[in-house]
Amino acid sequence: MSSKASDTLIRYGVVGTGMMGVEHIQNILALDNCVVTAVADPHPESLDWAQSAVGEDTPLEKFATVEELIASGLCDALVIASPNFTHHDVLVPAIESGLHLLIEKPLCTTLDDCRAITDLVATRPAEQVIWMGLEYRYMPPLQRLMAEIEAGTTGAVKMVAIREHRFPFLVKVDNWNRFTKNTGGTLVEKCCHFFDLMIQATRSRPVRVMASGSQDVNHLDEVYDGERSDILDNAYVIVEFANGSRGMLDLCMFAEASKNEREIVVVGDKGKLEALDTESLVRVGKRTDDIVSGINVVTEETVTDTNIKHQGLHHGASYLEHVDFADAIRSGRPADVTVIDGLWSAAVGFAAHRSLETGLPVLIDDLPQLAGIPFAE
Repeated sequence: MSSKASDTLIRYGVVGTGMMGVEHIQNILALDNCVVTAVADPHPESLDWAQSAVGEDTPLEKFATVEELIASGLCDALVIASPNFTHHDVLVPAIESGLHLLIEKPLCTTLDDCRAITDLVATRPAEQVIWMGLEYRYMPPLQRLMAEIEAGTTGAVKMVAIREHRFPFLVKVDNWNRFTKNTGGTLVEKCCHFFDLMIQATRSRPVRVMASGSQDVNHLDEVYDGERSDILDNAYVIVEFANGSRGMLDLCMFAEASKNEREIVVVGDKGKLEALDTESLVRVGKRTDDIVSGINVVTEETVTDTNIKHQGLHHGASYLEHVDFADAIRSGRPADVTVIDGLWSAAVGFAAHRSLETGLPVLIDDLPQLAGIPFAE
């Protein structure tokens, strides 16, 4: 790699140019020496959105399929942002093309497909960067929270509580996100982010999952092609980890009347951390010997990142993710977030849905698709 590696132009293709695809285009255009040269989407209106994002007078090649885009030879890297249910079929030719990839979450909509993709990626050369898009890791307050854990502020992590109280699912092309079969289910589609954060905070393998949830408020009267929406809109999920720690997710998607959309709390034997991402606040609490008086040391700080050039939909997290992805391509280093991370984060969601269906806890070891998959504790 030359000393001017950072000056190397990276040509991107974006597969799927709905809301998230356009978000990725806007982030790419905010990067240095990066350009979007081609897009693929079967919907003409979505292709028009992509053209508007790059500029009406900017050259942009448009294709209906990922295969056509790959064959054009116009790209060095692809962003896969097509609907969840298309991921497996889009990813196979994309991976085999040798192009660098950033894959929007979730990895796939079934655990079988997730495993098939991770097995395929394992056959690829190391120089092909294949990055899993779990951008919540990059939210500045969450990066600070993880740094405090690494610094030993909490001591041994014992509990991770994540609350997301937010608005309902947005409208997507053909309303594909109204159905579990298309999304993998809410606890996969939306919550793989949170299970990934739990795994990152505990640094331990999930071993047992319990869930309770339902579709109680949202989309109840929506029917498409004779099929009624079945997408879950609220749930509690408990995840137990191999090191004895546990996580709890509190999800409500009819709770937009909230000051903070997400609250992440990590507690260990030495202290407590809180990240409130809408306000970009981090609270650090350290236990003292004086537990009777209740006097403890708690500090609060607004955490921002002045390097963010595009805030977008995730408080700048997607931009920071793209910075690291581009750096990995230019430097030849491996992806920081891999399809194995994508598999584990989705697997907890699939286990949670199985628990909902059966009313019973689900052991991760009872999921055969995870046999032989490494986990670095």
